[in-house]
Amino acid sequence: MNYEIVDCIDAGSEFCPCHLAESDECIICSQMCGKKFCDCINWKGVCIYQEYCWNGNKAKEGRKEYLCKIINKVLLQENVIEFSILVSHKLCLDLCHPGSFVFLKIPNVNEFYNTPISIMEADTQENLIKVIIEIKGIKTKKINQLKEGDDISIKGPYWNGVQGIKNIGISKEKTSLIIMNGIGQAPAIPVIKKLYSNGNKIICIVDKGGYEDVYVKKYLEMYNCDVVFCKILKNGELTESVINIISKILKSNDVNIIHIAAQDIMIYSIINYFKDEKINFSCCNNAKMCCGEGICGCCTARYKGHKLKRLCKTQTDPRNLFEGRRFI
Repeated sequence: MNYEIVDCIDAGSEFCPCHLAESDECIICSQMCGKKFCDCINWKGVCIYQEYCWNGNKAKEGRKEYLCKIINKVLLQENVIEFSILVSHKLCLDLCHPGSFVFLKIPNVNEFYNTPISIMEADTQENLIKVIIEIKGIKTKKINQLKEGDDISIKGPYWNGVQGIKNIGISKEKTSLIIMNGIGQAPAIPVIKKLYSNGNKIICIVDKGGYEDVYVKKYLEMYNCDVVFCKILKNGELTESVINIISKILKSNDVNIIHIAAQDIMIYSIINYFKDEKINFSCCNNAKMCCGEGICGCCTARYKGHKLKRLCKTQTDPRNLFEGRRFI
């Protein structure tokens, strides 16, 4: 029986229960999603319903907005910027985990300028976070107006930037394969760090995409990664070279996980091609983030059987991310 284990990234945290519980839309708690009995689908050791009652039948206080200072701004190439931002020690600690991201915007503008950006590095010694931003639209153009020494507004922490986080945590002392493309370089670094700390040998397949260079070279060297450069996708299909490279790595190494830091079409193609391999997957969560709380509906995806997943909060195995998904 193919039973899908669904989790909520916020369950049991200081932000639970959230506003979904107030509307009987909780991802985990049966009593907080309109049912009359206790049957949590993935209990986290904390009773969400009891927490809700103890909090006066209302949601916990949500994420806060912090005013932080830009310490360094580096132009990596045209329209690609790296920011180093000084944050509080607590926020820096909360952003150490794979999948961490924040909403950035310039101060004193409306919330609809909030831009979700994945954390590349959280330095808890210096209380610095580093992010790479590709300047593409109105929101990122606004952020690019900021200079070193300016304040920047940060809302967070958010943690659901990676699907399959549990698979990363249980992958130990073998070989881990990281496949990254373009801007996916940045959010792949915390994953590599975690897998490296778990005693894994790291192999990276890197496609620069439309970028001029690989801007995470120092991290790949720091975590002793074996790096293979390869074009991954051509005309919407996996290239023969990347299929051969992945197949050779799987055959000659005891691989425990494949992490894919790329766009959805690449994630789907790789998982679909190697779905019969007895191996775990994790991947970037490319849901459209807007509020980060499951309220606005931008992140929702619909599946057969009238199932709806709020991907800004829902954690699932990447194999289930596209199976049965309705695209129209």
